[in-house]
Amino acid sequence: AEQLRVKLLDFIEADAACFAPLAKAYGIPKEDPNRDTIMEEALYAACSVPMDIMRTLCEAITMMEAFAEKGSALAISDAGVGAVCCKAALQGASLNVFINTKSMKNRETAEALEKEAHSLLSEFCPKADKIFNMVFQKIQ
Repeated sequence: AEQLRVKLLDFIEADAACFAPLAKAYGIPKEDPNRDTIMEEALYAACSVPMDIMRTLCEAITMMEAFAEKGSALAISDAGVGAVCCKAALQGASLNVFINTKSMKNRETAEALEKEAHSLLSEFCPKADKIFNMVFQKIQ
């Protein structure tokens, strides 16, 4: 859990670093012959950290499930809170992926990223809800 926490915190700076070139690329004049290439690279880079965040959050949701099943009565509420927080962050990170893939010209790359993001959402959002409901039932 500590390793995941540190990893997720490290993503904050990494995400800002990956977004900076994209913000700069949007300022390139449309008639610049290198704009499309620079934009494509920047869009892909801007998706990379949110995708890593999504993958890491899925690991965290799986960990929350174990905590909810095996944790003490006093600590399982933390697993429920963790699961719904991870779900919200997972959904938020996916928005960063989708906004950037929408602008990609390389549709094959964009669709591969979108497919993985949708897959993670469809598997782990319901899992987070299940964890929350499991905890909720235990504390009622």
